[in-house]
Amino acid sequence: MDYVNLPDSSVRMHANKGNQKPDVPDPLTKLFRLVGVGFGLLCILQAALNVSLRLTVFKIDTQPSTTETVCRNETDNQRPLIGQYIQLGWVYFHTSLYYISSTKKTWQESRDFCQQQGADLVIINTKEEQDFTRQFYRLTWLGLRNITKRRRWTWVDGTTLTKSYWGPGEPNGFEGKTENCVEIRFFDLENSWNDIPCEEQNFWLCEKEATL
Repeated sequence: MDYVNLPDSSVRMHANKGNQKPDVPDPLTKLFRLVGVGFGLLCILQAALNVSLRLTVFKIDTQPSTTETVCRNETDNQRPLIGQYIQLGWVYFHTSLYYISSTKKTWQESRDFCQQQGADLVIINTKEEQDFTRQFYRLTWLGLRNITKRRRWTWVDGTTLTKSYWGPGEPNGFEGKTENCVEIRFFDLENSWNDIPCEEQNFWLCEKEATL
């Protein structure tokens, strides 16, 4: 019988192990692992950033600046409630609120009414405002009068008249009367003012500064 020299079983086992390839991670698996680690780091950074921002915003909100406090107080305490005035019959035009009366009073009584509303008789500052006051088609007191012997016309805020819109031939002291107050009379004309005695009865127009 021929005998064949066969390697020992332990030798064969080691040989087989020596021939097996070592477990090498798949490149795709490596990529997934790297992406997962990177995403985890981004989440941690994002969470830290959110916490930092929340703390900063909280600090700003709980410690308002002096300027912010002043503006807030002005808004709460000084700014007119425009919507409420409009509901009471006032009209908003440019930067002011206006109230046209439905009854008649003397110039001084009319002014007293306006001041009780935190306003005063209207002062004409621009051509647009002059055109606005003519549209009511009523004999209406203006906040303009002559309180000096030199016929120096002065607005109710103390400023001297510079730009005027007197009607033809006005002011004239008609029939020798003392006409120291001013009304809107000539509605269809840009120059609509007329001087009359302050004791006459007229409608009136109040003006109150407003801010939106």
